Amino acid sequence: MGDRRRSRRLAAALAAAGIAFGTAACGSGSGSAGSRDPNTLEVWTRSNPDDAATYDRVFAAFTRKTGIKIDYQPVITFDQQLQARASTKDLPDVMINDTALMGSYQSQGLLKPIDPASVSGHDRISDRSWASTVGLDGKHYGIPYSRQAQTLMIRTDWLKKLGLQAPRTWQQMLAVAKAFATRDPDGDGKKDSYGIVAPGSAQNGYAAMWGSSFLWQGGAKIIEPDGNGGYHPAMDSAAAVRTVTWMKDNLFCGAKGVLQPGAVSAITGTATNFQDGNAGMYMTGPYNMTTFDKTVGKDKYEVVPAPAGPAGSDVLADGENVYFGARTGKSRQEKALAAFLVSAEGQRIAMTSVDGHQPVVRIPTNTTLDAAKVRGDARWSVVQKAYETASQQFPNAPDFAPIKQDTADTLNALFTFCGSDVRSGLKELNDTLAGDLKDQDLLK
Repeated sequence: MGDRRRSRRLAAALAAAGIAFGTAACGSGSGSAGSRDPNTLEVWTRSNPDDAATYDRVFAAFTRKTGIKIDYQPVITFDQQLQARASTKDLPDVMINDTALMGSYQSQGLLKPIDPASVSGHDRISDRSWASTVGLDGKHYGIPYSRQAQTLMIRTDWLKKLGLQAPRTWQQMLAVAKAFATRDPDGDGKKDSYGIVAPGSAQNGYAAMWGSSFLWQGGAKIIEPDGNGGYHPAMDSAAAVRTVTWMKDNLFCGAKGVLQPGAVSAITGTATNFQDGNAGMYMTGPYNMTTFDKTVGKDKYEVVPAPAGPAGSDVLADGENVYFGARTGKSRQEKALAAFLVSAEGQRIAMTSVDGHQPVVRIPTNTTLDAAKVRGDARWSVVQKAYETASQQFPNAPDFAPIKQDTADTLNALFTFCGSDVRSGLKELNDTLAGDLKDQDLLK
């Protein structure tokens, strides 16, 4: 396993080196449709058609307001296509993508540094959000666009039928999950319901993303700053061992039905048991509410804070930043678009659903807006409070992608083989994470 991980780190390092070399000469004359017209910005988002329809409305409003045209490209396989474009020395002007990818993009030379003061409306974005755009060199490389935090979505009709309350602690959550699995909450006379949905696959780091909230609630960290500009791995701590052991013994290897079948191979695209109506709880992001309102029914589930573990109830927070591609010649237009995207007008458009399309701003980064008031939906207050008071983000300054993937590989293996030794598995993971950090010259 260690050899495989070292090989993957070497391949990633070589790929990054190739991208950095390929992008060094990126400029405004590289030949894309956007680059040929100085008044057109080529903009990429990682979006499916449902998201793209909302972005279309946002960009149309921007063009009407400013006259600057948008060559919009919704890209599902974003990173693969971005690498291909980088290798031809032709990056998009503006990209909107995950905050956690900033360190990877910046380390490869794909991003232009940004002075927050140069963006109109920068003072209406919180210091906390701006802090998540700072690279290892102390410069900003993104503009906060959208934020979100996980909450627990739970079937209130099942709770009512079984005479239960929404859980506030891990132990209460486990008890509710067992009741959902054994006491026929859907009333069909069959044992075909499950307690908790878990996308526990190692693919694309899902086990680490879903499991991170439990790690933090148990007092564990994946990596920690060392106070000297570097990081050190922390997955061999006593808190990590206790937390992962609890997850393995009680969720993945516990009573039948606590998790949905096949949880260790599930990704978010296949972990559909909550929306399919046969699972009662799902710790997930607020983007799912639009779907769940249609499939489960808005009156049959509620959004509540995450149940607390021994160290609290912190959950994974994430979001999207606006990034400027490492090219020159269109700074004025890029900053104009960024200013619109974080303005009250731009964020309101992006937060609303038309014809059932998915909103693309969840929690607004513009502090003059309240998510629940804009949407007329009090459930968003739960999400916004979770982000503001009980959430953590993956460190964005390092390239967190290999760290997340190696963590997911180990967690998935431990959860798959119930006889596995958690302590030795996490010790091996810690050694691997040290290698990831050393590759980035961050292990001091």
